[in-house]
Amino acid sequence: MRVVHLLPVGLISAATLAHEVLLMRLFSIIQWHHFAYMIISIALLGFGASGTFLAFARRPLVERYPAAFAASAALFGMTAVASVAGAERLPFNALEIIWNPGQLGWLAASYAVLVLPFFFGATCIGLAFIRHPGQIGRVYAFDLVGAGIGALGTVGLLFLVPPPAAVCFVAALGFAAAALAATDMARHRWLGVGSLGLAASLIAVWLPPSWTDPGPHMSQYKGLRMALEVPNARVVEERSSPLGLLTIVESPTVPFRYAPGLSLANTQEPPAQLAVFTDGDSITTITAYGGDPATVAYLDRTTAALPYRILKRPRMLILGAGGGEQVLLALRAGADTVDAVELNPQMIDLARNRFADFAGSIFSRPNVHLHLAEARAYAAATDEHYDLIQMPLLDSFSAAAAGVQTMHENYTYTLEALRDYLAVLRPGGIIAITRWLRVPPRDILKLFATATAALEADGVTEAGRHLALIRSWNTATLLVAKSAFTGEDVAAIRGFAAENFFDISWAPGISSADVNRYNQLDQEYLYEGALALLDPKKRADFIERYKFDIAPATDDRPYFFDFFRWRALPELLTLRTQGGAAMLDWGYLILATTLVQAAILSAVLILLPLWLRRRALARGVHRLRFGLYFLALGLAFLFIEIAFIQRFVLFLGHPLYAVAVVLAGFLAFAGLGSALAARWMAVVGRGSAVRGIALAVMVIACLAATYLVALPLVFERLLALPDVAKIAIALLLIAPLAVFMGMPFPLGLGHVGACSEAFIPWAWGINGCASVLSAILAVLLAMHIGFNGVVVIAIILYLVAPALLAGSWDRYVPQTPQGFVPDQDRTRVKPTPEHPIRSGNASIESWRG
Repeated sequence: MRVVHLLPVGLISAATLAHEVLLMRLFSIIQWHHFAYMIISIALLGFGASGTFLAFARRPLVERYPAAFAASAALFGMTAVASVAGAERLPFNALEIIWNPGQLGWLAASYAVLVLPFFFGATCIGLAFIRHPGQIGRVYAFDLVGAGIGALGTVGLLFLVPPPAAVCFVAALGFAAAALAATDMARHRWLGVGSLGLAASLIAVWLPPSWTDPGPHMSQYKGLRMALEVPNARVVEERSSPLGLLTIVESPTVPFRYAPGLSLANTQEPPAQLAVFTDGDSITTITAYGGDPATVAYLDRTTAALPYRILKRPRMLILGAGGGEQVLLALRAGADTVDAVELNPQMIDLARNRFADFAGSIFSRPNVHLHLAEARAYAAATDEHYDLIQMPLLDSFSAAAAGVQTMHENYTYTLEALRDYLAVLRPGGIIAITRWLRVPPRDILKLFATATAALEADGVTEAGRHLALIRSWNTATLLVAKSAFTGEDVAAIRGFAAENFFDISWAPGISSADVNRYNQLDQEYLYEGALALLDPKKRADFIERYKFDIAPATDDRPYFFDFFRWRALPELLTLRTQGGAAMLDWGYLILATTLVQAAILSAVLILLPLWLRRRALARGVHRLRFGLYFLALGLAFLFIEIAFIQRFVLFLGHPLYAVAVVLAGFLAFAGLGSALAARWMAVVGRGSAVRGIALAVMVIACLAATYLVALPLVFERLLALPDVAKIAIALLLIAPLAVFMGMPFPLGLGHVGACSEAFIPWAWGINGCASVLSAILAVLLAMHIGFNGVVVIAIILYLVAPALLAGSWDRYVPQTPQGFVPDQDRTRVKPTPEHPIRSGNASIESWRG
């Protein structure tokens, strides 16, 4: 089999995985981050549906292999563009699901449209395995290398081109694969190749960008869409990268006046501002500055200015530089030295270079140092110690109010993060964190609980003496001090609050008479919550009884914005028509709805066609036990994969990096494990496939359990390394576990296939359904029991699986699994083009479990 015959497999595999990663980026822009896991589920649904299709149509397709492969690859190229364009134009609005059940239909339509390219891409790969059963190793090599390049290459590609151009590039790869496959067609070879090559060129070069541009189709509830509704507002510049789509907006008619937490006592008009939106929502501003500190005196009247009343000329660290608002405040307050950390290099370029003149070149001042780094990584690596760590407000109020950040892994506000920040403070140093104020409170009480736990973990016995909390009409700022606040500090806090009509919700020594004076609430939730959270006897009961989940966020459960409680849902639903809809955490409910939709679609597209041919199964086959085995594998594999994606967000610094690296790692090394399954059987003994599976899952369980303990320690030590080194380390960590995770599926499939070939499509379909569901279910479980809990469940499923294959049905077949038989028996079970399913289906989806 020549390389030219395998290149189409590598190309279509790269295109399919690139499309999966790219859709995550696109839907983070169009909707919000939590749709990333919906995309994984959609991709798996396409692979599962393709498997069922091939189980029924393999004979005619294999007989016309070059044409079938070329047609499927070309259809991938067409639908890669058409599905994105179509899904963007569907009137699906995630935030309407609660009050408009019709949106569930549009969610299902989104699934149906977006699944098409994955179906056609998986069909190409499946056909290659079925057509070349004697060349599985070489087909695997091109499939896996292509997939790894596609997953990781997309991240690099997005640094060079915006998402719409990347969609065209991916589609062109599909046409290129089709053109190469068409060279094997006996007739009309060059006509087919030329036509497909022309189509690839048209897609890559002349396709109108508006077809796939996410901007015009962005959710109307995102800040960018609302800002552009203002007369004469216009986009000045746009920068795109895997870390976010930055959109700079100018509004000369109705100027931006963005100053979160600004006092109602302020009388100064802020200077002109440019708004910078990340993915259409999270906002920061670049403020016009001519060098006169008096022009930004209004910043003194924000809640974020409180620590400057306590600290004089501090050496400070800003975690999240954005457009430089907090740098201006620091310069205005006379900070000695300012270290500002920013994750996105394009944001740095905008603030320091492109708009430097507009912003007064504040990032080029000798006492201001701008660092390209992730906040936790910088805190872990720095040798400096600071008087003040400022954590500004960079996300939008609309996103916070709608609860769409629920699914977003955020390692900035976890218990471990606050302990890292406290470790780099000087004695007397302060951490200042500003958040939007929501009523009833969620963010601030959860942050207060997390800060209390962090202080106590560091040996502080009276955490209340180290905490202060003030609020304006729309923000609250929490101070966490390394040392206890003194009487002078408390007096300064009181004076600052009185001058600006801010309310003190907590400070050492305050009483109920000191709270809820200016921005009055019907109940002083924050003060009452602080009292309960600081009392060890009342804390647990208060957290349990509170209507929202305000338990401290941890690195194992880094969902800081997840406040959802099922028991509060009925009450909140009754309030939604009375203005209570904003109290719902939409992200969680949308993901739960998506799980139900995925279950229905996977049953219809995968299991229903198989059920219609259930009579083909042999009567003596233990269908239930076989089915449970492949169900367990599908759930376990994806549980570990999704848990690793979420866990590696901290290590790699961004969700898209984690998705690309972890997907590529598990894909490549699990496929290698599947290819090595025969050698594994030779090592452990060819007499029993069940024994080989049992030993493999024992290794999986040991490695996974080891990672539960080791990964946090590894991340803590290596968090400060460069990105390239961390990617390499991540792949090395994934490799041994993924290799063994790739073995149980093909070994079990071969063994079951020897008992009943008719059960193989069922095995594939059941595994596919489990994979589709587990991609979403793993996230929901992680939010409740943490990543470690999800991995423990996966370990249990793996350990139970071999027992489902052992037992009385051994009498039906030899103990040697099909495809791994001794040489003297190979002629009896050797796969042929007429019976390719025995080897082919064992390979197509084995990397998924």
